[in-house]
Amino acid sequence: MSSQRTRVATAVLSAAALVGVAAPMAAADGGRGGGHHGGASGVQEQLDLLVGKDGVPGALAYEKGHRAVKAGTAEPGSGKPMVGPEGRLRMGSDTKSFTAAAVMRLVADGELRVDDRAGRYVPQLADSPITIRQLLKQRSGLTEYARLIDWDRPNTDEGYLDLVLKAGPDFEPGAEWGYSKTNYMVLGMVIARVSGTDYRTYIKRTILEPMGLKSTYWPGRDELTLRGPHARNYGIHPAHPKGQVDATELPGYEFGASGGLVTTPGDLNAFWDGLFGGKLLPVWAVRQMTHDTTDVGGRDVYPKGSRYGYGVASIPLSCGGEYWGHGGDLPGDSVGGGRASGGRGTVTVYTTTGAAEGSKLAHLQGAVDAALCDGR
Repeated sequence: MSSQRTRVATAVLSAAALVGVAAPMAAADGGRGGGHHGGASGVQEQLDLLVGKDGVPGALAYEKGHRAVKAGTAEPGSGKPMVGPEGRLRMGSDTKSFTAAAVMRLVADGELRVDDRAGRYVPQLADSPITIRQLLKQRSGLTEYARLIDWDRPNTDEGYLDLVLKAGPDFEPGAEWGYSKTNYMVLGMVIARVSGTDYRTYIKRTILEPMGLKSTYWPGRDELTLRGPHARNYGIHPAHPKGQVDATELPGYEFGASGGLVTTPGDLNAFWDGLFGGKLLPVWAVRQMTHDTTDVGGRDVYPKGSRYGYGVASIPLSCGGEYWGHGGDLPGDSVGGGRASGGRGTVTVYTTTGAAEGSKLAHLQGAVDAALCDGR
């Protein structure tokens, strides 16, 4: 990786560790109010607030098979309309749900057990009691690797894990819940060892291709741009925090099994429907992902009543029930949404700058809530 690219990677990953690739998008308490408005008007109101009040350049909410609601532009000052459901976006931590589904595919095929020790497949953890289940549920205690990395020295997942192990755990395995990208970096290593192929290849073969997700892909090692139609993305550079800069070109390959996939709102909705609709995994496997959970209400950005399972989380809805999904944040974008319980709908909401806190978070989640509570 060139020195320029390593500096970009350092800045992005450092910011991500603080503002969101490390934290799944979830509802702030005030963010569920969008559902009280209901329908397209409620969604539009929340997106207009994101753009008009919060300064988000562009925002999109897409409900599968129903409607796309937009606000702002694809590029400030250009007059270009915001992209629709075909627009490419970096999904950030939504990638964890794909990685978790791939792990459960191996479990369903009898090649792996969730109570296996991770050290059975990752030699560096040979003396650790950490299990696959604890990695999936963010209960391993492994600290956040992005805070430890010197990106001017290119490394490997094994090298990053060495840094984590030298730093020591945040807590004993299973004792607490602590969101860390390291958990899913290690699960990528487990997938590779068990399947005999790179986790990117395995996820493509067992999830992307069977689900027909033709617009979802892993960026190449030196690929900084987004393929196909896309909006420009903007974020606060940690080295120059006085204003937003163009963050469209990023070293997405470096985000790995915890945050590296590129997708479209259309593809992401199809993934949620396939996963929670039983098309991707056996029903028992999905039930395990969504029933073996930890109460995370009031933790990080999660509201009361939220629970975290195996790479997926449940968020309460203002109209009753909940939706299951995940979310992702980068300095240049945020993604929220998922599939409502009872098959009531699926939505992806996307903003072209990070929206992981404050009124941005509330309005993004308000749009999710309004879409899923339409008429209910």
